[in-house]
Amino acid sequence: MRIAIFGTRGIPNYYGGFEQFAQYLSEYLVKKGHEVWVYNGHDHPYKEPKWNGVNIIHAFNPEVWVGTPGQFIYDLNCVLDTRKRQFDIILQLGYTSSSVWNWLFPKSSFLLTNMDGLEWKRSKYSKPVQRFLRYAEKLATKFSDCLVADSIGIKTYLKKKYNQDSVYIPYGAHVFESPDEVVLEKYQLYKNDYSILVARFEPENNIETILDGYLKSNVDKLLVVIGNDQTKYGVYLKEKFTNDKIRFLGTIYDLQILNNLRYYSYVYFHGHSVGGTNPSLLEAMASWAFIFAHDNIFNRSILDNDAIYFDSSDSLSQLLNQFDKNEKSYEMVKSNIEKIKQVYSWDNVNYQYECLMKKSLTDLC
Repeated sequence: MRIAIFGTRGIPNYYGGFEQFAQYLSEYLVKKGHEVWVYNGHDHPYKEPKWNGVNIIHAFNPEVWVGTPGQFIYDLNCVLDTRKRQFDIILQLGYTSSSVWNWLFPKSSFLLTNMDGLEWKRSKYSKPVQRFLRYAEKLATKFSDCLVADSIGIKTYLKKKYNQDSVYIPYGAHVFESPDEVVLEKYQLYKNDYSILVARFEPENNIETILDGYLKSNVDKLLVVIGNDQTKYGVYLKEKFTNDKIRFLGTIYDLQILNNLRYYSYVYFHGHSVGGTNPSLLEAMASWAFIFAHDNIFNRSILDNDAIYFDSSDSLSQLLNQFDKNEKSYEMVKSNIEKIKQVYSWDNVNYQYECLMKKSLTDLC
C-alpha cells in the first residue's frame, strides 16, 4: 500500500503523542513492505528526505511566525500535496486545523481519521474557538471514509453524537525494562521518596487540583512536576505553589529519563479529563508506576480497578492520607503492566492499523 500520514509536526518525534505514534507506525509499516510518506513541517529539525525507510515530505509551516493560523496553512499545504500523489490510504491524525480542508483530498484515496479527544471541551479555548472545534469535529466525521477512536469513551461519543460507527484502536506503549537509579542523581531524587506528575499545563489536566490536594495531605514526600511551566498558566502555578513540598522541573522530552522518574516514584498523578487514551497515562502504566487518576470515563476505561480515583482536591487529600503502598498496590501495578502487554503494546496497535488499512481497500470499515 501507498500510505500518507499527516496531522503532526513530523518525525522523528520532537514534540508529542501523535508524533510518537506517527514515528512508530510509519516505521512498522515500512518493515511490513508498504510505501509510507509522513508530512513534516519545513521547520522540523530533521531535514533529510528519508528516515528509517519512511519518505519525508517537508511542507511549509508558517506557524512559527503567525501562530495558530499557521497550522491551517500548513495543513492546507499538506492536503494540496496529496493531490499530486497517488496514495491508497491517507491517515489523518486529529482534525482541529485540517478538517476544513478535507473536501480537497483526492477522491481516489481512502481517508482514515483518528478523532483524538474532545478538543472543544478544553477550557483553554474561548467560546468562539470551542464552537469552531465542534464544527471541525463534525466536518471530520462527514468527510472521512472511516473513523478511529482511541478510547471507548470517544467511540461511544461518536455513536451518540453523530450516529457513526468507529473502529476502536488505542494508543500504545512499551513496557519499561531498563531502570537505572543513576538518573535520579541528576535531579537529587531518591527511590520511592517522591511522587510525580507529568502533563501539559492546561486547566483540564487538573494540575491545580492535584497540587492543592497534595499540599492539604499529610504526605511528607516531595512532589515533582514535569511540564512546560513557562506558559501563562505555568507561571501562575509556579507562583501559587512555591513550596518546599513541590518542585517544578520544566519540560523533559527524553523518554528514558521520564520512564526512570516514573518507575522510581512513590505515586504517579494523572489528572487528564478530556480526550481519549492519553499517551502519558500508558507510559506511566508501562513504567510500573502506582497511579492516582482523575475520575472520568476515559481514565476508568483504561485503568479499570487498578488505580485510586479522585475528583477534587479534598478527595485526593483524604485518599493520600489513607494510602499505604503495599502488596495490593503492587498487584495493581502488575495488572496494568499486563494491560500494556495484551492491549496497549505498540506491536498490537500497529498491527490493528495495518489490518484496518488493508480492509479499507477492499471493504468499508
